[in-house]
Amino acid sequence: QVQLVESGGGLVQAGGSLRLSCAASGRTFSSYAMGWFRQAPGKEREFVAAISWSGGSTYYADSVKGRFTISRDNAKNTVYLQMNSLKPEDTAVYYCAASTVGSSWSEPEYDYWGQGTQVTVSS
Repeated sequence: QVQLVESGGGLVQAGGSLRLSCAASGRTFSSYAMGWFRQAPGKEREFVAAISWSGGSTYYADSVKGRFTISRDNAKNTVYLQMNSLKPEDTAVYYCAASTVGSSWSEPEYDYWGQGTQVTVSS
């Protein structure tokens, strides 16, 4: 079992930055690939970024490539999402998730989910 708790969301102006954190419980964090997803009001949840268990491989949705950076610190059982040059369309609830399958854009391949943190970008 892995429990995930996101933090770092908030209100920011367009062009600003936020860093989300996702703290994981359990001693096997380093064996999980991790992902970030988001869900905007009235829309389906979508993939944002993923990182392999070692941190050696990362993947991004086209909509955030070049603006967002996913990273992890296995010693701290934490995965991060650094979000720069934020746009109003980035407004959503952001979720982190853990996968035993591997870093993936596909929701069904994630076994554990956090409760989400709200990010609001004002224009």
